[in-house]
Amino acid sequence: MARVQRPGPSRPLNRPSEQAVDKPVPTAIVAVRKLFAAETPEFFLLLGTTLFLLVFGLVMVLSSSAIQSRIDDGDFFARAARQGLYAVIGLPLLLLASRAPISFWKRWAGWAVILGVVLQLLVFTDLGYETGGNRGWLDLGSFTAQPSELIKLALVIWLPWILVKRAHLLDEWRYVLVPIGPIVAVCVGLVLVGNDLGSASIIILLTLGTLFFAGVRLRHLAVAVAVIAVFAAGVATLSLSRRDRIDAWLSGCVDPNLLGDECWQTVHGWEALAHGGVFGVGLGNSAGKWSWIPEADNDFIFAIIGEELGLVGCLLVLALFVLLAICFVRIIRIARDPFAKIATAAVMTWILGQAFVNIAVVLGVLPVLGVPLPLVSAGGSALLTTMVAIGVVLSFARHRRQSPADDAPVVRSSRIIK
Repeated sequence: MARVQRPGPSRPLNRPSEQAVDKPVPTAIVAVRKLFAAETPEFFLLLGTTLFLLVFGLVMVLSSSAIQSRIDDGDFFARAARQGLYAVIGLPLLLLASRAPISFWKRWAGWAVILGVVLQLLVFTDLGYETGGNRGWLDLGSFTAQPSELIKLALVIWLPWILVKRAHLLDEWRYVLVPIGPIVAVCVGLVLVGNDLGSASIIILLTLGTLFFAGVRLRHLAVAVAVIAVFAAGVATLSLSRRDRIDAWLSGCVDPNLLGDECWQTVHGWEALAHGGVFGVGLGNSAGKWSWIPEADNDFIFAIIGEELGLVGCLLVLALFVLLAICFVRIIRIARDPFAKIATAAVMTWILGQAFVNIAVVLGVLPVLGVPLPLVSAGGSALLTTMVAIGVVLSFARHRRQSPADDAPVVRSSRIIK
């Protein structure tokens, strides 16, 4: 006879207090998590480096601008507060740009260039005004804008878009020259008419760098560089102030008769760097910012960094830009869309090239051009456009592989790191 197994006593049900209850996550926390959601460490590495440079720049703008801000605005913190406001506006723009798909940047690339050119044309209307001998700003009531910065941002997405569309034609110079040549010539020409040689130089550098990474033949680039060099020499001779600055630079600023004019910024920048030594005189203790160095919070902020934080502070800035370069290269390597690769290379050329020019000017390696140090110098338009450009790269770094809809033909002769 089979033995019947009696069921054991049932386990008592958990009391309501002991039951696992899923607590709803606040909506704000979910939104922030989605905003920072990413699959790659490159995203967070680039974002963290950018935020560190941004905060460091705000501190240095506060320190370097306090005296001149008191003279001009009657408030030690006026310029630093404006820069902080631009940073607060730029951070959401950066994060929003990082959420955009690649198709968004391709769709609006052409319109971005048109907008930049139109705004640059408005500089020569009643809305434009001149400062420091350059007519390159728009007076929009409560704030000002520099359209040449928007042109840089527009070109870093328009140039890759054109180059990817013509990937199979890059070996033929005429297909590279048109339409890139006329569009870039218009952008550079409008900026030069406003007498802003620094911004024009960065636009040319950005364009050449993008063409190089896209795989345009070196002999074609060599011809372009030769033509640009001849053109630049002609432009330099058209302005007396430019000729004097170049002559002073070629002389090494050793002529005592030039110390009160063209060499004033350079020589006092050197003095500030020498005064700082290895460890600096301390944050806020710069002597150069007491009206000895013009544009101490902008073009020559690196001199103030060297004086207050010494060689250690200068090396820290250089290390941060090297880290930015590493971030860009890693994003280029993981990107699958040729547009993303070339656009990242364009942003890298822009930011690192401009940083090199700014530091080289302070050190006297290049003549004074009036180019800010990205993410560090004061300047609302430059800060906003640079942050949006980094947001564009972050949108490429968010996912290791793009969607199939964003796939494009591989650029056969691209020099982008595989």
